[in-house]
Amino acid sequence: MTAGVPFFLSLPVKVLHSPSTLGAWPLMAPRPLLERRGRSYPARWNALFRRAEECVMPQRAEVVLPGLPVPFRLLLCWTQMIFLSQLWNYTITVASRRGAGSGFDDTNRWKKMADSVESTPLPSIEDRLAVLRPSQELLEYYQKKMANFEAENEDVLKKLELYRETCEEQHNLEWSLQQREGEIAELQRALSDMQVCLFQEREHVLRLYSENDRLRIRELEDKKKIQNLLALVGTDTGEVTYFLKEPPHKASILQKTIQAVDVCEPSASKADPTVSKRRIRVKDKEDISERYQRDIQTLLLQVEALQAQLGEQTKLSREQVEGLMEDRRIRIEEIQVQHQRNQEKIKELTKSLHHTQELLYQSTKDFLQLKFENQNKEKLWMLERDHLMSVMKQHRAQYRKKEDKLGKVVPTLHENHHAQNEYVKSLKDKLTQEKKLSNMYQEQCISLEEELARIREEEGVRREIFKDRSNKMGKRLQIMTRRYQALEHRRILEVEGFKTDIKALRQKLRDLEQTLYKATMNTHGNQDLAILCEVRDSNRRAHKIQGELKSLKSKMFSLENELRLC
Repeated sequence: MTAGVPFFLSLPVKVLHSPSTLGAWPLMAPRPLLERRGRSYPARWNALFRRAEECVMPQRAEVVLPGLPVPFRLLLCWTQMIFLSQLWNYTITVASRRGAGSGFDDTNRWKKMADSVESTPLPSIEDRLAVLRPSQELLEYYQKKMANFEAENEDVLKKLELYRETCEEQHNLEWSLQQREGEIAELQRALSDMQVCLFQEREHVLRLYSENDRLRIRELEDKKKIQNLLALVGTDTGEVTYFLKEPPHKASILQKTIQAVDVCEPSASKADPTVSKRRIRVKDKEDISERYQRDIQTLLLQVEALQAQLGEQTKLSREQVEGLMEDRRIRIEEIQVQHQRNQEKIKELTKSLHHTQELLYQSTKDFLQLKFENQNKEKLWMLERDHLMSVMKQHRAQYRKKEDKLGKVVPTLHENHHAQNEYVKSLKDKLTQEKKLSNMYQEQCISLEEELARIREEEGVRREIFKDRSNKMGKRLQIMTRRYQALEHRRILEVEGFKTDIKALRQKLRDLEQTLYKATMNTHGNQDLAILCEVRDSNRRAHKIQGELKSLKSKMFSLENELRLC
């Protein structure tokens, strides 16, 4: 009997976790062995079997609970094994005493039976789960798991919604920025068009100035020709010719004296023909000299007018070239700024790609690390199971020795087993309470960790948004300051151009007054009113041009103010 080993003691621990093997094999093993002898169980053996089945069967679902740790499951299996081994030893001792002559304690037979049991295939996980009785703790465990999954799903959806809102806000800001840039570009184009129109108006004004100079020179020539013709032909006593645009304010007396002299001269010429011929020759010479002088004066005036026109055209072309160079510089700066923005965007996208690649690498590394740790834990669990199996074998050997010494102590064993059951129940209650507390604390820790992670993520997102906004505002401020400086420089240049234009106009006015004064001093008195009227007209035109320049200045200032506000 001592040399024989019961076949169910050599089973692995995972067989004891199965409901079919746990309840059927240990209790049904002796029956075929004893029925081979043609005997049946005694009444006390049936009572013991029923009591053992009542002790073992309620613990089936608890043994396979996934929430219990491995040492506690092994402890329950170990207590059941102790009781069943004691019961089996008792039955075997009784059977060996009754049937010692039949070779019931043959070790080879026990080994064959153990090998046959070990060679039988184990049921699959689906079969075990189908036979498993659902308990309240198992249902609570899976309900908690489902609740945790739902909470995680809601948190992920909230985070996705938050990310979507931030992305929409970013797209709206980018769209508004593009609109503002388009408006600025349109204003710049309008400003350049206005500058082109201003240059065209200046060219038109210069053409009008040249036309006015040409007409003035022609008018002077015509007046001189008319005066010469009148001087050659002579005038009647009652005929007076005025070349005035407005009626004279007072009569001129010098004209009459000149007419009297002209009248006397023909009478004298009639008196003496020789003298008249000489006078005619002298007059012809004088007329030729005066004609040359008039031509010279006319040519000088034309040269001065052409020189002034050439200077104005040179100045206008220089201003046009400066304006075009300024526009080119502004366009180059805008292109550089756009290129810099594109480079920064490329850097940001490259950085985000690198960050996502690092996250992917880190997550893959964590997954492989967790997989490796799980494999290591599984190896440790297998080693622990082997160690516990060896310990169980040692304990079985010790208990077999003790059973051989003790003999028939079944009532005491029942009492001890009842006490052990009570102690196990108390341990189970304590374990459930501790498990509930640990689950509660674990849930609190997980919720707090999730809240902390969410707060950190929100803070990081807000920091990134604030940094991006501050960088964009700084860049926009730099661009606006550059544009303002460029506009201020352009305004200063235009003011200087307007001042130089005004100075040139004033100088022209002074030169015109001097020429008019010289002309009045050189010509006769009948041209005073015409010259004064011409001076008045030139003053009116000068005032009109000054008003147009002021209106252009006001338009330029209004455009600058609009650009500053934009």
